[in-house]
Amino acid sequence: MELRVFTEPQQGATYDDLLAVARTAEELGFAGFFRSDHYLHMGGDGGPGPTDAWTTLAGLARDTSTIRLGTLVSSATFRLPGPLAVAVAGVDQMSGGRVELGLGAGWFEAEHAAYGIPFPGVRERFDRLEEQLAVITGLWRTPVGRTFTHEGRYYPVTDSPALAKPVQPGGVPVIVGGHGPRRTPALAARYAAEFNAAFTSPQDAARLFEGVQRACLDIGRDPGTLTLSAAQVLCLGEDEAAVRRRAAAIGREPDELRTNGLAGTAEEVLEKVHAFASAGATRLYLQVLDLSDLEHLADVARLVMPKVG
Repeated sequence: MELRVFTEPQQGATYDDLLAVARTAEELGFAGFFRSDHYLHMGGDGGPGPTDAWTTLAGLARDTSTIRLGTLVSSATFRLPGPLAVAVAGVDQMSGGRVELGLGAGWFEAEHAAYGIPFPGVRERFDRLEEQLAVITGLWRTPVGRTFTHEGRYYPVTDSPALAKPVQPGGVPVIVGGHGPRRTPALAARYAAEFNAAFTSPQDAARLFEGVQRACLDIGRDPGTLTLSAAQVLCLGEDEAAVRRRAAAIGREPDELRTNGLAGTAEEVLEKVHAFASAGATRLYLQVLDLSDLEHLADVARLVMPKVG
């Protein structure tokens, strides 16, 4: 099981806070550092305020050297697909080919209102997401010297030079996730390198994985070419006192976290990690909510990582 760190900077974090976590994760051997793409906090006062996901990742691309970087996930409502393809390709170049793009339809209506971003209905948001995936991957895959055209309802593209190009052959890997039974699996099967089942039980993750694998077969894709992953909030403690201390630091109850996250002693955490592995996941995103507790990552590296590699 590959372990990645996943952060929520909209809850209150500076670039330096994120850099400290990313560098610690890199030094400890985590495979990736990912961040949400949000502009409004979800509890608390949100101070010192949000940071833009791709601006942050551009900085981290230059301030780290080996760890993979990306979003889980960017919202299709936030950016136009052409400029987003250019920005992500640029960050991939800056990182030497270490970037991944998680892209979703968007869901947080209050966030859109707070920053003047249009928030259409759910069907239109998914239509826009599908078209963005087509444009972004189409731009990246167009051979150098040729042009790309897309006859779309929302994002028509005409004779684009399809530049800049990512460093990674074929373009930056795309991550699609969600709990929807129809459109999400179909989009993942068609466009994604990875499907993510976020904040769900191993049993529900297995059901979602089966759905996206069927969607792959429906279009003639080998399901084995799609990475399956899960995301869980992390609250690891060497003993019960440490579990309670870390749960309190993020405003949660230990028993609730044990049910809805990856929480408890190393033995408890490992049991759930193995349950996700049995469900089909080969990658796990650990949502770290207290960014000041770098020892939390060290405990994972010491107590969990050697037993899941």
